Amino acid sequence: MRLLIAVAAVFALSSVGGAAQAKPAPKDRACFFQGNVSSFRAPDEHNVYVRVGVRDIYQLEMMGACPQIDWAEKVAIVTRGSQWICSGLDAELVSPTSIGPQRCPVKMLRKLTPAEAAALPPKARP
Repeated sequence: MRLLIAVAAVFALSSVGGAAQAKPAPKDRACFFQGNVSSFRAPDEHNVYVRVGVRDIYQLEMMGACPQIDWAEKVAIVTRGSQWICSGLDAELVSPTSIGPQRCPVKMLRKLTPAEAAALPPKARP
């Protein structure tokens, strides 16, 4: 009987954790939903720009150099906890290489203003 109660408690806690992932983004922070990213560009090994939706562009700054990210044709954004990305610690970029996947932790993210997005050089514009 105790085992059954323990299993039920673990299931209930995991259900609560799943519900927490569906919460909307905080209103006071510039956040984006992982599934809304439509394209990316990496002008160098330290910065990646992602287009979210139709008009929003975010800059992701890597914790360190992310070799060959500027040559990657595709990347995956792996999130921690929720699919909402509100800070650099919420995401990690993964790109395929000839020796296996390269994982690059994100240090910082920020939403570009419309003027900053328009001023991006073509190589950096997603």
